[in-house]
Amino acid sequence: MIGVALAGGIAFLGWATTSSSLSGVTFKDVGYSTTDSTLAEVDFQVTREPAKPVKCAVKALDSKFAVVGWKVVDVPPSAADGTPDGGRTVAQRVTLRTESASVSGVVDSCWIPGGES
Repeated sequence: MIGVALAGGIAFLGWATTSSSLSGVTFKDVGYSTTDSTLAEVDFQVTREPAKPVKCAVKALDSKFAVVGWKVVDVPPSAADGTPDGGRTVAQRVTLRTESASVSGVVDSCWIPGGES
């Protein structure tokens, strides 16, 4: 009886963890490069349900961590595909105009427009 309850609890915990992570949006910074003192490129990955459009705020920072470039990027929905995660993860590259030389670029946040989860 205890074994059945324990197995049920573990199964529920696994389902709850997986379902909440699949309904939200996560992001991962992948790379950054500076083209010149007025342009920067940021590479990142976004994981979300394939049918959901997402917006991400991306920023470029100077050596004192001040924001010198900022852009909100639209990540359009995509079709589920045969990849291991079913098309949930997509790679993005964004070019930012900067007001001065930047030394890094990162994703500040990502969200589903309209507050959907």
